[in-house]
Amino acid sequence: MGGLVAQTREDLQAPMSDLAGMVFYKMTGSGNDFVMLDGRHVDSATLTTEWIAQTCDRRIGVGSDGLVIVSPVDARRVRMEYFNSDGSYAPMCGNAALCSSRLAAYLEIGQPEDITLVTGAGEVRTRCVGPAHFAELCLPSFTLPVRMPIEPEPGESSFFLGRVGVPHLVVLTRDVDGIDVESRGRVLRHDPVLGPEGANVSFVSPPVEGEGPWRIRTYEKGIEEETLACATGTVAAAFILHHEGIRRLPSEWVTRLGYRLSVAGMTEGEKAVEAWIAGEGRLVYTGILK
Repeated sequence: MGGLVAQTREDLQAPMSDLAGMVFYKMTGSGNDFVMLDGRHVDSATLTTEWIAQTCDRRIGVGSDGLVIVSPVDARRVRMEYFNSDGSYAPMCGNAALCSSRLAAYLEIGQPEDITLVTGAGEVRTRCVGPAHFAELCLPSFTLPVRMPIEPEPGESSFFLGRVGVPHLVVLTRDVDGIDVESRGRVLRHDPVLGPEGANVSFVSPPVEGEGPWRIRTYEKGIEEETLACATGTVAAAFILHHEGIRRLPSEWVTRLGYRLSVAGMTEGEKAVEAWIAGEGRLVYTGILK
């Protein structure tokens, strides 16, 4: 006779049982959080998409926006491999890079004042600065985002698409607090004009008053929901405002939870160069995978 056999959580995790007992590091960059692993003890090729997604799940796993593996390359370089919470690989994540810099220093596999992160989007210069959880990174040069022919909804004014490590659509709005980021971001993320890859969608709006920081909220593809911060999206937005003559660099930005990000750099023709961003890379806790 046939019968039903229930799958246990242990059954689902069985292929990754060799990771049992491994230490992980939970880190956050302005609310954008990650499960971080020491690459000296794990090979990314052994991780399945399903296992990464389960580990990032906030109900049955550790819970995070993504998973990051940090590994020494040589005396000056550290490799960062980033995976979204759905298990998909992404070549770059700015907040993950800020966290990776701090973790590399914490694990003593990189010099705090001068670390080069090797990412899927190229090599990124970083350094740990300021309080014990802050870092800065200098992104590779990129082409300035360009205007896109997208029909605006009430409160939206213009749209710009560019690649800062990964594709970003930046939407200038009257007030980000009046935008339904989940539903509008989901629609725009799949807009045909963005191509088959789609893009992260960052909504930005002016300071509440005076010369304060611009506000930004982001819907991220691969996570498929609003995240609490997006460093590369903030860089894209800052260079758009600079190029359009709206807010010159350097500029200050504030996230949904009130964290600050600072962007500096310059333009040469249609290129952004020496694009620096400063923000949080804070170790929240360590744990052991079971």
